[in-house]
Amino acid sequence: MGQPESGEHRAARESALPPGQRLQRGWPVTHYGPVPKFRPERWEFRVFGATADGGKHCWNHEEFTALPFSTVVADLHCVTKFSMVGAEWGGVPARTVLELAPPAPDVSHVMVWAEYGFSANMRLSDFASEHAIFATHKDGELLTAEHGFPLRLIVPHLYAWKGPKWVRGVEYMTADRRGFWEERGYHNIGDPWAEQRYSYQEEPGDGPEL
Repeated sequence: MGQPESGEHRAARESALPPGQRLQRGWPVTHYGPVPKFRPERWEFRVFGATADGGKHCWNHEEFTALPFSTVVADLHCVTKFSMVGAEWGGVPARTVLELAPPAPDVSHVMVWAEYGFSANMRLSDFASEHAIFATHKDGELLTAEHGFPLRLIVPHLYAWKGPKWVRGVEYMTADRRGFWEERGYHNIGDPWAEQRYSYQEEPGDGPEL
């Protein structure tokens, strides 16, 4: 059995958190609405909008889970002020999707779509981060339905609401458009290190007018 963590060690870890966050042990379940029922025969991941070839790209569940698997170790920062650190996320990197279904040259933002019409917008540069991943696993285990199975997006350098659970597709956009929570008062960018929680904190150029 390991030694109890010292107060000094714990303080050092907590000091690495974004402002206003607290270290979370375990993984709380947080989402809006019911947990969708997964029907693999009906599941489809789509990339559409301003694609380079003008077409729509689709994968069924078997095809998507057969894409090259990768892992990243990254933190998860929730806007409700808890942070879960050092998790290993396994799945398909967002960059893989960009390579297989390239955006048109003038694409500046993406909208990530999930079940029940839920959506989250972000800059293309955020989506293309080397740590952004469409996760199917956490710490070597399949995600549970409550935590987003079969697929959730993890974008570690943004607040967790920017990475929806139960993802079904990505829309390439040539202009920014607010997603579900961004239309309801959350910050359009959502950088936890700048504590960009709410839309009233936005500076000119941070996002479309509400």
